[in-house]
Amino acid sequence: MDITTLAYVLSAYFIGSIPTGVILGRIYGQDPRQQGSGNIGASNVARLLGKRAGFITLFVDISKGAIATAIGLKFGGDLVYLMCGVAAVIGHCFPIWLGFRGGKGVATAFGTMFVVLPIVGIISTLAWVTTLYFTRTPAIGSLLSAGLFVGLPQLENTPFEVHCFTLTLALLIIIRHIGNIRTLRRRYAPNQKTSRRRRRK
Repeated sequence: MDITTLAYVLSAYFIGSIPTGVILGRIYGQDPRQQGSGNIGASNVARLLGKRAGFITLFVDISKGAIATAIGLKFGGDLVYLMCGVAAVIGHCFPIWLGFRGGKGVATAFGTMFVVLPIVGIISTLAWVTTLYFTRTPAIGSLLSAGLFVGLPQLENTPFEVHCFTLTLALLIIIRHIGNIRTLRRRYAPNQKTSRRRRRK
């Protein structure tokens, strides 16, 4: 990796690491890290500060990914823009300003996908919104979107490096949702006592 490429990737990381939710929280006099789910993303911000603040957080977080990836595409070219997209999502998930404790990376990943694979980005975002509407559980929509990141490009003649890119984003999202996955398993797993009673009957 040459110095120029490194500069683009680091710039993308710092763009992604802008803590939108925390900044808005300070404006409103609250810290989303200390309330609700403790996440700095749009869902928790909306619950704490209102839908307007949540929408602003979502829009800015998506824009971070799109801008960072677009810069890499325009000035860096092939591969560099994919590296910038991943760096932006890593920056959101592990921002240096917050001791490397950031958000889940979903909105920023949507932004990168809008640049790399626009159709996949749009479908994944709509799937997330629809799932959130019906389940009221952002994590379910996020995990579904991660799956679509990997699955939808398989339907097209997508370059290998782009498949690696989408898989990396999906893995980052899944890793950041490990706690949510455990919660979902406890919520939806059948009660062991109930299962035993049914077997006895």
